[in-house]
Amino acid sequence: MKNNWPVLAGLISISMWLPATAAPPQPRPIALAECISLALSNNLDLRVERYVPQLALYELRAAQAGYEPMLELSGQHGHDESGSRILSGGFSIPGSQSDSDSFSSGLGGLLPWGMRYDLSASASDRYGKSFFLDINTNLVADPFENAQSTASIGLTQPLLKNFWIDGTRLNIAVAKNRLKHSELGLRQRIIEVVTSVELAYYDLIFARETVKVQEKAVELAARLAQENKRRVEVGALAPLDEKQAEAQAAASRADLLQAQRGLAASENALKRKLTSEFADWSATELQPAEELTAPLHVFDLQNSWSRGLSQRPDLLQARLDLERQGIRLKYDRNQLFPQLDVFGTYGYNGSGNEFANSLNEVGDRERPFYFFGGRFSIPLGNGAARNTYRGSKAAHEQGLLMLKRLEQDILVQIDDAIKLAKASYERIKATGEARQYAEAALQAEQKKLESGKSTSFEVLRLQRDLTTARSDEISALTQYNRNLAQLSHFEASTLDRLGISLESK
Repeated sequence: MKNNWPVLAGLISISMWLPATAAPPQPRPIALAECISLALSNNLDLRVERYVPQLALYELRAAQAGYEPMLELSGQHGHDESGSRILSGGFSIPGSQSDSDSFSSGLGGLLPWGMRYDLSASASDRYGKSFFLDINTNLVADPFENAQSTASIGLTQPLLKNFWIDGTRLNIAVAKNRLKHSELGLRQRIIEVVTSVELAYYDLIFARETVKVQEKAVELAARLAQENKRRVEVGALAPLDEKQAEAQAAASRADLLQAQRGLAASENALKRKLTSEFADWSATELQPAEELTAPLHVFDLQNSWSRGLSQRPDLLQARLDLERQGIRLKYDRNQLFPQLDVFGTYGYNGSGNEFANSLNEVGDRERPFYFFGGRFSIPLGNGAARNTYRGSKAAHEQGLLMLKRLEQDILVQIDDAIKLAKASYERIKATGEARQYAEAALQAEQKKLESGKSTSFEVLRLQRDLTTARSDEISALTQYNRNLAQLSHFEASTLDRLGISLESK
């Protein structure tokens, strides 16, 4: 036992350097619909984008608060003492003392047609005492109290500038426009997320099918290498043919490793879109529950164009941008006009020797007062307003051109997508036939090799051709499905095609 300690120590030291065996990935079948659902729930970019309409709604409500009335209340107490007076003859009269209390309230605001209103009421009471000499030069104290009250309503209505639109109406109109813009932005982001998930799902299927193709290629190459080895052993084949088959088997294994790395990358790309906690999915092997098919799609260029021009969120956003510029242009044009306002105030006065009397007089409405008139003002030159208007007009014209350019880009995108989808569909049929021919050719050449009428080199070439044909077929299927997804994206019909409905909350 004593002599075994060095061996055991060596084994322990070696085991300390060996990495822990990782648990094998757990397979998880997953359908496209589930992938989309997970992405819509967990995608971080989409979760950020969902706040944009909420923020835009708050901005709209803040703009609409411009019509909320403003209530003002105030109260004040004052005290005043005057100095004594010395009259001729040496008589001194003490100074007067007075106190005052005043209260005022006002309720004012703006109406949707630009009229400003102001409801106001005030009451004040001044009381105290003063001194004077009577005819007998006796000092007499004279207490006094006087109260005044008033209540009125004043209105001011613009007739030119700020008549059909003003700053408040501009802010509300722009805020409504931005709310719609943000909702369309969210829809655009949802379409982008769904499309990216769909493309990643097809890429994962393609990667898994590519691995299967390469596994078959390895199997064929290994089988041929084994058969050639037996033929060389019995002298029926030259050693060079054995080496060629072994080289092909090694190359096939290298291609398989490359395909497996591609599969791992495609799987991670899809996982990243499904979750915000990637580490939780690291030990999961995603297995698509669906296969690539080639559904027949009826392409109608005019209908696709119509959908794109009426449903594309980015195009609708561009139209809203142009509408916002139009709102701003309308406001800037109105600011060119001079300021012409009519105004008027009507109310009632009250007075008495105390608060109650003055308030009663106001309540009796026996002492009305009113005035009305107009104000006119215009800046001499008005350069700021004129140049602002010209800038808004130029921006609006620029927006029209940008909108036209976007519409043209959409038409071209849809046209290209339809042509690519049609070509991919035709390629599916051609690659399928090519794969069948390659399988038949390989089988025939293998029989010829068994009968000594062919060479290992020809069989190897046909094996490579079959692998290429199989890869081309799944590539065509994948590309066709990707083209359909991209066409739906360009049409903005992705959600309808996949049966996804967005519920507003």
